[in-house]
Amino acid sequence: MKQTMLKLLFLSTLLLSQLAHALPQGFVYLHERAPGIVEDIRYAGSNNFVGNPIPGYDAGLCILTFQAADQLAKVQEAALKQNYSLKVYDCYRPQRAVDAFYQWSEKTKDTLMKKAFYPRVEKKNLFAQGYIAKSSGHSRGSTVDLTLVKIKGKLTLSSANSTACYGKTLAYLNDNSINTGTRFDCFDPSAHVFYPDLSSEQKANRQLLRRLMLAQGFKPYGKEWWHFTLKNEPYPNTYFDFLVR
Repeated sequence: MKQTMLKLLFLSTLLLSQLAHALPQGFVYLHERAPGIVEDIRYAGSNNFVGNPIPGYDAGLCILTFQAADQLAKVQEAALKQNYSLKVYDCYRPQRAVDAFYQWSEKTKDTLMKKAFYPRVEKKNLFAQGYIAKSSGHSRGSTVDLTLVKIKGKLTLSSANSTACYGKTLAYLNDNSINTGTRFDCFDPSAHVFYPDLSSEQKANRQLLRRLMLAQGFKPYGKEWWHFTLKNEPYPNTYFDFLVR
């Protein structure tokens, strides 16, 4: 009798734990749909424009709507045929994280990461110039920030880099991503997709990523070469705030 009660207690505790970590209906962990895609979720750590883990990111995991994850898996299939793999930097983003970014932007004296992420923009102007906003398509679950990496190379996660986040040489890179001219989250005009002052290789790499994403129903954002949203996203007017964990 005692063993039966203990077993029931264990199963009940396990069930409650699973329910507490269950995703809302319509969402899925990307690794369940496309386990080969590299996940380098920057806001779960300190290598980002704030310099600290961001509220809402309890784990470095990519969460997306079913539709976005399935289409991204198709992009991965196409990329593999060209000897590349996708690497995602951010997927679903809780609204509390978006709020934290705005609150950070108001603290104009905190410029810890300026040299690495916004060397040519004054922090007081980040919100006015659209680099920081009070809402984000990421919170709807069908927007993703990503790049490409060569599959023959070592698939490493990013490391901190205190140099400027842009450049024609490879000095700006801090991971094994393709040469696109800027790092992810570079708050700079050079991150615009069609920025003219790029090398021919950098322009070609941006267009490769763009073509792969467009072919599977994602629409690009002109000011950030890494940012794409599913055209027919299932929750176009809903901003979610569940935790990434």
